[in-house]
Amino acid sequence: MLSIRQFKYSSDNLAYLIHGKREAIAIDGGAVEDILSYLSSKDLRLFSITNTHDHPDHTPGNGRLIEETGASLLLPSEAVVNREIQLEGEAIHVVPTPGHTLDSVAFHVDGCLITGDTLFNGTVGNCFSGDLEAFFKSIKRLMALPESTVVYAGHDYVEYAMAFARVIEPENPEIDRFLKAHDPGHVRSTLIQEKHVNPYLRFNDPKMIRILEKRGMPINTEFERWESIMQIG
Repeated sequence: MLSIRQFKYSSDNLAYLIHGKREAIAIDGGAVEDILSYLSSKDLRLFSITNTHDHPDHTPGNGRLIEETGASLLLPSEAVVNREIQLEGEAIHVVPTPGHTLDSVAFHVDGCLITGDTLFNGTVGNCFSGDLEAFFKSIKRLMALPESTVVYAGHDYVEYAMAFARVIEPENPEIDRFLKAHDPGHVRSTLIQEKHVNPYLRFNDPKMIRILEKRGMPINTEFERWESIMQIG
């Protein structure tokens, strides 16, 4: 089984190492010093660096990590071609998630999902690609994974996300439970938690449908409801 290590950098960015006993891969590795220290402490070789997408706040560590470790760079567009990365004989599955950007991908391994800026803990990213339908399909693709899947996002936006969720659903008791479970030192959630609190994943929930209906927003199809919630946000 592979392990996942999370590192915070800048104000709220989250970087990751996936590693076995000997080798590791960095994803959005902006926390360069912490990553290098961890690699040294575990006697790990960094053999590859990749990103969830190419926005500059997710790629600032690439050059330095390559310089310090000799690791190769694997672009998201390259990673998604084969749909998996092999690490010590185990597969890290690469999931295409266009929407936030056209090149966005997620990484799925051992019941964990590194989602970048596609799915945050409690919210979703902006649709900078302009393709809202592709974004919706990406969210549906992630929602189809087991509900026990642990979501590791590209930023810690939990406090903001739950404040917004409370505006939409002030009577939702799951929001307080979600906030109570939030650990800024290890930011994560499960898909079942997301389905209980994340407005953008609740487009089929009867409570959310009633809220949209009261606002006079389109609700006839899943995509209409998703689009309505995105408009509120």
